Amino acid sequence: MKDLVTIIGRPNVGKSTFFNRLTETRDAITDPTAGTTRDRKYGKAEWGGRVFTVIDTGGYATGTDDVFEGVIREQVEISMEEAGVILFLVDAQTGITDLDLEIVQLVRKSGKPVMLIVNKIDTGVQEYLTAEFYGLGLGDVLHGISANNGYGTGDLLDELVRLLPVRDEEEDLGLPKLSVVGRPNVGKSTLINTLLGEERNIVTDIAGTTRDSVHTRYTAFGFDFEIVDTAGMRKRRKVDDSLEFYSTVRTIKAIDQSDVCLLLLDASQGMEKQDQHIFWHVLDSYRGAVVVVNKWDLVEKDEHTMNAYRAKLEEKMAPFSDVPVVFTSNLTKQRVFKALETALHVYNQRKLKVSTSELNEVFLPIVKDQPPPIYKGKSVSIKYITQLPSQVPTFAFYCNLPQYIKEPYKRFVENRIRERYDFSGVPIRLFFRKK
Repeated sequence: MKDLVTIIGRPNVGKSTFFNRLTETRDAITDPTAGTTRDRKYGKAEWGGRVFTVIDTGGYATGTDDVFEGVIREQVEISMEEAGVILFLVDAQTGITDLDLEIVQLVRKSGKPVMLIVNKIDTGVQEYLTAEFYGLGLGDVLHGISANNGYGTGDLLDELVRLLPVRDEEEDLGLPKLSVVGRPNVGKSTLINTLLGEERNIVTDIAGTTRDSVHTRYTAFGFDFEIVDTAGMRKRRKVDDSLEFYSTVRTIKAIDQSDVCLLLLDASQGMEKQDQHIFWHVLDSYRGAVVVVNKWDLVEKDEHTMNAYRAKLEEKMAPFSDVPVVFTSNLTKQRVFKALETALHVYNQRKLKVSTSELNEVFLPIVKDQPPPIYKGKSVSIKYITQLPSQVPTFAFYCNLPQYIKEPYKRFVENRIRERYDFSGVPIRLFFRKK
């Protein structure tokens, strides 16, 4: 996968801390105890305008008493196979170990671009500690960094972005790409079979039947698009074998390669934590989103049930609640094609372009009437607005003091844009820049 970066290394070299720094989160648990990260964490990182997915793997080890050792080892190998760039982390304080030498052999075998990163270099004074690691034979370039305090990470990210494979622009042309995503056994394969009118994908009551992503072209009733049935994403504590890990990586890949994702929920269960994780990965990837509540025929309902259900979903999706919700039943085929039409509408709105003259005519009066709050005794004045060329609706607001504009005001501006234009299900980006 072109935009997937995997972090590998033996236990306790600082992979999770490094992951948290790249993704600007605290998602990965960090602890001095070796082996704390037993499964993967994945998140979005951005540098120099390039967005990429980062996977934090468990510590690669052999000959330990850890019952997860074999599974972690296989998951590390799978993540390397799928990655565009491998980040191999070593520990400056302990030097080269036998495990490091073993990992080097795996890296060479993968044939993938690799960056050797010497962690726990807290200042430039300690750079001499990196010299030993040239002995690993992975090239003349390595980076001394501190995942803990950020030393050296800027130069590393500059090099990483250069190493990421160039996107093939042809991938973004042609047919709309839709992905069906969600937890196992919510009806993803059945939905696609219902659309196709045939048993194209295997369907059973066993959660996780679909292990890989299945691509299908759909040409009927005037439609022409590609739809992908992805393997279900389980809660992380249940990702206990390498096949499940592989499925999760492929699901992330399918999301990142899609234009619009249909997130399937089980009507009897609602939106659970893992559904929220998938939902936010879709939004963080700036893909269109449609929430499809399946098995609606099994819910006892009256005239208020649908609105009440939708309100609960909006609470779970907050603050991004401007997402179309379609209530379906694969069994009765109720509103299945409505879900499809909604996804294609989101696809079209994602490409909406607004002229600069219209943006300034409509929104300059709004931001003048309700300007950003005064900060440190200074007022911010927005003078000019334009939409930037991008696959995602992206708007630039030029002003005198962009650094003083805070998140609440950005949400205010986004809400005004959404009131004017139909961006339901479409993440939009706002940039405030020096005029």
